[in-house]
Amino acid sequence: MPSGTLRLLHVSDLHFGRPCIPEVIDAMEAHGASAGYDAVIVSGDVAQRSLSGEFQRAAAFIRDVRRHRPLLIVPGNHDVSWWMSPLHLLGTDGLYTRYRRYISEDLEPAMSVPGARVIGVNTSHGVGWYTLTTRPRDVSIIGVVTDAQLDRVAAECAATPTDTARIVVMHHNPVRGQLSNRFGIKHPGKVIERYARAGVDLVLCGHDHQEAVHHLPEHGGMVVCTAGTLSNRSRGGRPCSFHDITVTDRHIAVTTHYWTDRAAFEPSPVQCFARSSRVPA
Repeated sequence: MPSGTLRLLHVSDLHFGRPCIPEVIDAMEAHGASAGYDAVIVSGDVAQRSLSGEFQRAAAFIRDVRRHRPLLIVPGNHDVSWWMSPLHLLGTDGLYTRYRRYISEDLEPAMSVPGARVIGVNTSHGVGWYTLTTRPRDVSIIGVVTDAQLDRVAAECAATPTDTARIVVMHHNPVRGQLSNRFGIKHPGKVIERYARAGVDLVLCGHDHQEAVHHLPEHGGMVVCTAGTLSNRSRGGRPCSFHDITVTDRHIAVTTHYWTDRAAFEPSPVQCFARSSRVPA
């Protein structure tokens, strides 16, 4: 690959447990091991019911990936045992006990890879007063990015050199899903605006179970990639999928790989977007 090129494998919503499709996971792992990625991003929901066995299988997947390249992961709503502390009456530590035991102590990891700073944001807060909406179906499902988290992203971005890509990883989709017609988080407009002001180039998320790539020229050319699920819980009968993302000093290119009836992943045409104009000419 050309010098200064970063290549990411972005997967989400593996849902280890009954929804998991082992042959799909195996094929994705084989692709990831052979395709020369610089890092792997997992944007949440590695479990289905936040069970120990599900997390143990996810931990084995993470261990195998990390033998070859860096991996960054954030929790999804299915990874949170919200029933252990409804309305956070018993605090929030118990919500993440199994995730922390098997997956990671750090709910909001960050890492630097050549050409990019990758910032994890935990949008999966369980059921607290500040997560409630007027829609009962949002209970335990909706995501939240707090003001403190937005401030952290801004501080991370401010400390990042201007020619380095700023990438945010979160579980819930901040752009409306085409089939669901729903945003994954509360106050999505505010979140996108704050990310744009911070200079975020790329947001990697999941949750909606429908793959999507959004270019937001009105927000500094930010690109939002929502990865589809690698389980049988796809929305609208969509095939399982993942994203192959290339970031250079000038462009962000996204290729979505789809599971086909030939029991293999096949790439779609690449979607390419110019990076923000703040990159020096």
